[in-house]
Amino acid sequence: MALGSAIGTGLFYGSASAIQAAGPAVLLAYMIGGAAVFMVMRALGEMAVRHPVSGSFGQYASKYLGPFAGFITGWTFAFEMAIVAIADVTAFGIYMGFWFPDVPRWIWILAIIFIIAALNTMKVRVFGETEFWLSLIKVSAIIAMIAGGVLIVVFGFGLPAEANPGIATLLGAGGFFPNGFWGLLASFSIVMFAFGGIETIGITAGEAENPKSVVPKAINTVPVRILLFYVCTLGILMMIYPWNEIGTEGSPFVQIFDNLGIPAAAHILNAVVITAAISAINSDIFGAGRMMFGLAQQGHAPASFGKISRNGVPWMTVLVMGAVLLVGVWLNAVMPESLFLLIASIATFATVWVWLMILLSHIAMKRSIARENLPASEFPSPLWPVGSYLALAFMGFVIVLLGIMPGTRVALLVGVVWIGFLFIAYKVWVRGKGHERAELEDETGRDYVSID
Repeated sequence: MALGSAIGTGLFYGSASAIQAAGPAVLLAYMIGGAAVFMVMRALGEMAVRHPVSGSFGQYASKYLGPFAGFITGWTFAFEMAIVAIADVTAFGIYMGFWFPDVPRWIWILAIIFIIAALNTMKVRVFGETEFWLSLIKVSAIIAMIAGGVLIVVFGFGLPAEANPGIATLLGAGGFFPNGFWGLLASFSIVMFAFGGIETIGITAGEAENPKSVVPKAINTVPVRILLFYVCTLGILMMIYPWNEIGTEGSPFVQIFDNLGIPAAAHILNAVVITAAISAINSDIFGAGRMMFGLAQQGHAPASFGKISRNGVPWMTVLVMGAVLLVGVWLNAVMPESLFLLIASIATFATVWVWLMILLSHIAMKRSIARENLPASEFPSPLWPVGSYLALAFMGFVIVLLGIMPGTRVALLVGVVWIGFLFIAYKVWVRGKGHERAELEDETGRDYVSID
């Protein structure tokens, strides 16, 4: 599920902007950002194994930091998923333009919204199976593309005679830091956006049959995914095609193979990136819906958000996300050219804010375990406490960067307004149960039995 959201638009489309900002140094940005995200995920994993609940980190924040922290974390994650979903449907419309350049983008976006909304009203098992196959397609395509890219680098398949694939092409336009250290910093807003949604692993813990087995396995593969799906893939692409010639009009993957004169590969890849976008939108709606369901249980959202359909799905939250995505249709109709980067930077703020709250909740939980002499965690976060505090400092640094960079400054402004709105909403609308800390069962030591 987390693969669905975290391997999508940020990699297949947004990576072009990150490459333009940093050049080959973007590989270093992905490694640094990925290391910090891994620490976030291990912190979340420790909490999810101890408290596998629907609502996940929203409820953890409520328990360990207080009810307002839970309110702001849950709603900011829902906001993040909504913004990311708008970015994903925007990318979907752009991809379709590769085949149908004369069809307005918003028409494709409207169609996919209705399809995804319908899918999310079905049983969770149907949704999970669909997401599994969608994710399998894009993961397989990435692996095949890496293998094909290696063959092109080694043997020069499809390249002009004067081409020199490999390190020479990678570093040929200004070296590893062509835009200096500032360029590396500028890429972080898109790099961190690419990882957004990976925390959905925590959301799935509440519905997993055996979270103590499933969650650790999923989280421990994060470093491999980052190295394979981001660093290796983009590194090979920049060895084949000069980074400074990669544009931002469509997926850089499709553009490169199209420009190399391999049209069949370009069309196949366009089908893959479309699949990736659909998968990401699917996961976005799932994650936001389950979080809003958890918020309703805590008294932090309208009670209607907690209603379940006959298929076991919180249908009202799916309806709300569908309505939000219709705003994306309108935005793509009125400002198609500048929308993606604006949306991506706003999503980065929301994503990093959620990660900050996860880290703070984890730190508070570790202190609570020590203070109350509770059983040791079954999936402890490594490098505690140094790793958690370094990751916390890095996330704060990224938020500061959003304010420093002219192109992303509006994202910080929108973020501050959003947090202010949530503060007022909590004071005005939340009553009774919503002002109480979440009561979560500690399942340390509990064994799960498989039920097939």
